[in-house]
Amino acid sequence: MKLTKTCLSLFAALAGSMTAGQALAHDMVPGKAQTTPILLTGLTVHTVTQGVQTDSDVLIVDGKIAAVGKDLTAPQGATVLALDGKHLYPGLVALANQLGLIEIEAVRSTDDSTEVTHTNPDIKAKVAYNADSEVIPTIRSNGFAYSMVYPAGSMLMGQSSLMQLDAWNYQDALVADGTGLHVRWPNAGTLGSRWNPKPADEVRKANAEQLEKLQQYFKDAKAYYDAEQAGLNRGIDSRWHEMLAVFDGKRPLFVHADDERQIRQAMLLANEYKLKLTIVGGRDSWRLADELAAAKVAVIYTAPYGLPSRGDENYSQAFVVPKTLQDAGVQYALSLDGYWDTRNLVFAAGQAISYGLTPEQALRSVTINAAQIAGVADKIGSIEVGKAASLVVSEGDIFDYLGHKVTHLWIDGRAVDLNDRHKQLHNKYQQRIN
Repeated sequence: MKLTKTCLSLFAALAGSMTAGQALAHDMVPGKAQTTPILLTGLTVHTVTQGVQTDSDVLIVDGKIAAVGKDLTAPQGATVLALDGKHLYPGLVALANQLGLIEIEAVRSTDDSTEVTHTNPDIKAKVAYNADSEVIPTIRSNGFAYSMVYPAGSMLMGQSSLMQLDAWNYQDALVADGTGLHVRWPNAGTLGSRWNPKPADEVRKANAEQLEKLQQYFKDAKAYYDAEQAGLNRGIDSRWHEMLAVFDGKRPLFVHADDERQIRQAMLLANEYKLKLTIVGGRDSWRLADELAAAKVAVIYTAPYGLPSRGDENYSQAFVVPKTLQDAGVQYALSLDGYWDTRNLVFAAGQAISYGLTPEQALRSVTINAAQIAGVADKIGSIEVGKAASLVVSEGDIFDYLGHKVTHLWIDGRAVDLNDRHKQLHNKYQQRIN
């Protein structure tokens, strides 16, 4: 008992002394800005938008893709990297996660992911982003160059920010701010939780009250918007002011919802106010894929792994959803919500290939599709002349557990250090058995 109390006391003291930036900080130095051209040769280039080009070259100048093709001529003073037989992909894009907002879940002072109250549309995830997080290099090592982080919570949670993953601070990391307003949709199921079972009528009543409350928030925000348009506002309510862009259609609404009933309710609200809607989660999106496609509602599907939601669903239901969305014409991207598990997203895309997607479709789901949903497809997401030179090299198929081995990563033409905490620990304990 004395030992237990001592351990708890030490843990509490440690937790109390930590901040999100101090708990752990990786020692990889961000890459320096590109100063000389770089020519990559002999690659299988997965352009995403223009097919796969074998034995091809890519020229990088001033952080941009300057040329793509066979037998390119190296400019004077260029660095030439012969990468014969390796595969070149655009830097992968992970959407809807909390990378850099959480360091250690058990240490509250390192968790900046969640705000209190139900109305935080003016909260911006970027300011809580910790560019020194030990988790970030482990994500980069699997080919990810970008992450769209969002603030968690309930109802109107706040705005997401798209970050590049090799930076000194959040200002350096920021690629696009206010990429969407995130809303946690109220529960629609009628079963109480395992820890707090309640009668169905009681649960149904509580759900209705929460939905009514959320709808009232949108009514208040719309009233503020109408008054602003008419020049009648005599002050600024920071919450509703940040929703002006949502009603103007300039900022999409990202609704976190898994249940079919939740998704339908969100679609009704979006239609009422003419909002640009994206569903985040979307475990039941396959059930209304045709309706989502017809309404031009995008899906960030965050359940590419897992058990079926219902007893009468096929064991592989979670794995075949991407194929269902693809066939219906739904704009979608694959994601894994959370933070550290984002590193496995590349293999989730590979799993989707085993259940119906083509390799090209799977690649789009973590590159150009994700860039389109984040509103930055003109800058990243494919290997095209003029786009950011954010590129990743793998020795084999990047989606395959066996062939996957990332050897190089550039973000805006800057070489990224691919060392990480996992590799450091692996190398450390290799010494013990040698």
